[in-house]
Amino acid sequence: MAWIKIPKENHTIFRAAVPKGVVTKNMFGGVAGFVNDNMFGGLFARSIVVKLSAADQKDALALDGAEPFDPMGNGRLMRDTILLPESVMDDEAEIRGWLRRAHDFVATLPAKSKSKAKPAPTSKPKPKPTAKAKPAAKAKPAAKSPVKKRASK
Repeated sequence: MAWIKIPKENHTIFRAAVPKGVVTKNMFGGVAGFVNDNMFGGLFARSIVVKLSAADQKDALALDGAEPFDPMGNGRLMRDTILLPESVMDDEAEIRGWLRRAHDFVATLPAKSKSKAKPAPTSKPKPKPTAKAKPAAKAKPAAKSPVKKRASK
C-alpha cells in the first residue's frame, strides 16, 4: 500500500473513541492505543487498524474494503491485525465498537516485559576486524652531494 498521510482530524476521532483509561501514544504520524504495553489499534492512512480475535477478524473481513494489515505492502502481514475500510471513520459508534473488541482481545494477551537492561553477553564479543595498514611508501633516495674527485699525484 502506498503511504498516505494520516489526516489530523482522525487523531481527534480516534482519541475520542478509545476506551476510557487507555494509554495512547503518537506513532508514525498517527496515534495508537495500548493495553499491557501491547498495541490494540491505531491510525493508518485514512482509517484504523485493529488487532482482533479469530472470530472478530472474520467479522471485520466481511466489511467491504477491510483487509489483513500489510503495513509495508510487501506481503508481510501483521498477525491478527485488520485494516478497516475508510468508511468506518465516518461512524463514531462503529469505531468505538471495533476498538472495544480489539482492546478486549489484546487485554487477554501476556503483558510485554518492560526490562530496559540488556541481557549480559554469553561470551566475549569478538574484536572488530581492523583495516589492513597500507604498506609504507618507498623512501625517495637522498639527493647525492657532489663528490669531489681526488687529484692524482
